[in-house]
Amino acid sequence: MESKRVVVTGLGAITPVGNTVKDFWSGLISGKNGVGPITHFDSTNYKTRFAAEVKDYDPLNYFDRKDVRKYDPFAQFALIAAQEAVESSHITPVNTNFDEVGVVLTAGIGGVTHFFHEVKEHVESDGTPRFSPYYIPKMILNIPAGVISIKYGFRGPNFATVSACASSSHAIVAAFDLIRYGKAVAVLAGGAEAGICEAGIGGFNAMHALSLRNDDPQTASRPFDKNRDGFVMGEGGGCLVLEELDHALKRGADIYAELVGVGMSGDAYHITAPHPEGYGASLSMERAIKDAGIEKTAVEHINTHGTSTPQGDIAEILAVQKVFGEHSYNISLNSTKSMTGHLLGGTGAVEAIATIMALREGIIPPTINHFEDDPQIDPKLDFTFNTARKRDIRYALSNAFGFGGQNTSLLFKKYTV
Repeated sequence: MESKRVVVTGLGAITPVGNTVKDFWSGLISGKNGVGPITHFDSTNYKTRFAAEVKDYDPLNYFDRKDVRKYDPFAQFALIAAQEAVESSHITPVNTNFDEVGVVLTAGIGGVTHFFHEVKEHVESDGTPRFSPYYIPKMILNIPAGVISIKYGFRGPNFATVSACASSSHAIVAAFDLIRYGKAVAVLAGGAEAGICEAGIGGFNAMHALSLRNDDPQTASRPFDKNRDGFVMGEGGGCLVLEELDHALKRGADIYAELVGVGMSGDAYHITAPHPEGYGASLSMERAIKDAGIEKTAVEHINTHGTSTPQGDIAEILAVQKVFGEHSYNISLNSTKSMTGHLLGGTGAVEAIATIMALREGIIPPTINHFEDDPQIDPKLDFTFNTARKRDIRYALSNAFGFGGQNTSLLFKKYTV
């Protein structure tokens, strides 16, 4: 079967540095920092007391009161990003058969905020079950995909992918395959997360995964810096409308970029730690490049997973150097997590959007908070430290790696007629 070409025709985002794609992108290229003290709950007794929260967010600006009661914050973020993506794509029942439009939308941990509060209320009660009728629907990961289908009438394939921090990248992979193999003409794909709650922060603290830089939280997310000490929890979401090229051209869609290859792998190593030599990450990137059918030297930019963890950052850079060799020095690397924090299951989609915008606008967003080189990382590599840089690029990779050793790489191409 001859595979079809897949392009991106819609984008939507709500993030700690901007609540629309336009504001998100503006925040990234200006080096905006989305990290600050936690406001969602009293974190006084927690080891980590800061995070990257979505700013100026009132759900009643987006939903009526009834819907606010029905949707956990992660689902709210997913629906907001989805609406922007659909509106920017200008896809309608007039120009598209919605029987052939799918939704693959996900999270890493889903409705943990609602789950925590429902269980807490039950434990503190007299033991009589008084759970909300929305308890289960607010918690499970697949509900946003279903709600989006109901809202817009998208009757194509509809499901969620779950692979921790690679979840929304896997959603994009699934959407790509559905379209290129003729099972859908368009798919809304992405993910969201809202894990900044007592259970989320407490759980990651127990794993020693989060930064403890409470005295200077704005510099806590410092990927590839010598003194990084863990990631910063973020929240928000991102969605992409992927579409078969001929269909997009026929309806006159604005095309943001082309998705030309995807790669996936498993580390087969550890449930939380990356392979120390980045073996799975290198396989993922190699497979994306092979899938696209291009030379490695064509890749000019990588939006790294770059979480600001001591082990993870080194493993990813070893993988990059293994895959690209001497060409590694010609690649503009960055980590937008230095600004947004780590959006867990939403990170793959949000960073895919950042990668697409870098291709479209010819600007590489910076990796902020760099103060001291890590002697374990090759100083000749270009991490776009601290300041955005103009660069006209044609091919770019976006990496996302999840607990369990589940790796994804998305290879985008600048679209030209």
